[in-house]
Amino acid sequence: MVTSLTFSGGAGTVTGSKYVVSEAGRQVLVDAGVFQGEKHLRELNWQPFPVPPESLDAILITHAHTDHVGYLPVLVRNGFGGEILATEATCELAEIVLRDAAYLAERDAEHAAEKGYSKHEPPLPLFTIGDVEQALAQFRVVDFDVDVQLWPDWTAQWTRAGHILGSASIRLTTPSTSVIFSGDLGRPEHPVLRPRELPVGARNLLIESTYGGREHHDPAGAAHEPLADLIRRTAKRGGSVLIPAFAVDRTEVVLQTLTQLHKDGRIPTMPIFVNSPMALAALRVYREARFADELRPDLDAGSFVDLPHLREVRSTEESMQLNSPKVPSIIISSSGMATGGRVLHHLEHMLPDPRHAVVLAGYQAEGTRGRLLLQGAAHLKMHGRQVPVRAEILQDEEFSVHADRSELLGWLAGLSPKPEQVFAVHGTPESATALAQAISSELGLAVQVATLGQSVQLS
Repeated sequence: MVTSLTFSGGAGTVTGSKYVVSEAGRQVLVDAGVFQGEKHLRELNWQPFPVPPESLDAILITHAHTDHVGYLPVLVRNGFGGEILATEATCELAEIVLRDAAYLAERDAEHAAEKGYSKHEPPLPLFTIGDVEQALAQFRVVDFDVDVQLWPDWTAQWTRAGHILGSASIRLTTPSTSVIFSGDLGRPEHPVLRPRELPVGARNLLIESTYGGREHHDPAGAAHEPLADLIRRTAKRGGSVLIPAFAVDRTEVVLQTLTQLHKDGRIPTMPIFVNSPMALAALRVYREARFADELRPDLDAGSFVDLPHLREVRSTEESMQLNSPKVPSIIISSSGMATGGRVLHHLEHMLPDPRHAVVLAGYQAEGTRGRLLLQGAAHLKMHGRQVPVRAEILQDEEFSVHADRSELLGWLAGLSPKPEQVFAVHGTPESATALAQAISSELGLAVQVATLGQSVQLS
């Protein structure tokens, strides 16, 4: 029998992960993410899926970030009627992510219709809340480290990936072969979660390459000292610190870090606002007792965030008041790459003021406002106008929970048995190529860089 694999996303880019495995009349999709970032990528979300959605027998999900689950409602609306399998925490977080995405998509479509700036008449959302409700009804919870029988001779197993709560690598066994999908791999030490684990090896492997060409640099002094110093200096000059952060996991990591900095006396006591309904919902999931076994053993689910002046911002009115903070404050708001959400309004008001500061908490993809700020942009376009950038900008890569080049190689080297062929995915062409070269030269494995739309035959 011939097993084919098609890279329908997550190839040539750090977004839109979608991989179709076909064998003997069965088709399984692993991950169903939307494309984010540059316009030419976002436009791919509107293209017909390469295979009819109704021809898919099941969808397996590694974790709940939008670039891995955000396309599910589209597939369901267009005919997919099978099960969507994921760990319990992934199911919980995916519900939060998808409901929020539908709300934003519908609101943006309404706004485009009111302002008349869309090329389409009428402007439509990528999917609606109704599509999300149908997708959620098709979710099925699976446990870690258990063989899940899909059909005779087809099994799948989820192994902790240590990236976000519920995240996993998936090992899929078909009648003729086996393949591991790494998903997004965490670092050996996560600030909040238990470390990643190794799945049983397989004949084929797809490995993410987000940081495939880079190494994280351990700080020479105390952890997060550039961040602590920035907060102290910004407060002293009467400004506030804005931290765009992903609602799922990054907000939790940022809050845990601020908790430790405050306990150590390295930052002053000041109001800390979490301005993201999705982040607040995700934080509640992280703090639930039933997921305590996914957290580091030295952390308590109820108290790993312990800040005396933590404020939850829920209403639009409260959010608008934060555009001009009355006292020096720290504001955490999504999205993490400043692609949308409430953080845009804060940026629009705070960037022109040199008293303020913006902290970029981790990786910033090409084409995002976060990457433009990182590259020293003098202006950012938001809500139809150019906003001057005068605030201080800092990137704190200590927040990154993506494995770097050495950590990816270490995970791969630990697999037993070794894969016969490896595909570098979910990275820019440069990072995927760098990782592929390292896998070939240092581990001696057959490897190739996946390209979007490519179909290959598995060993």
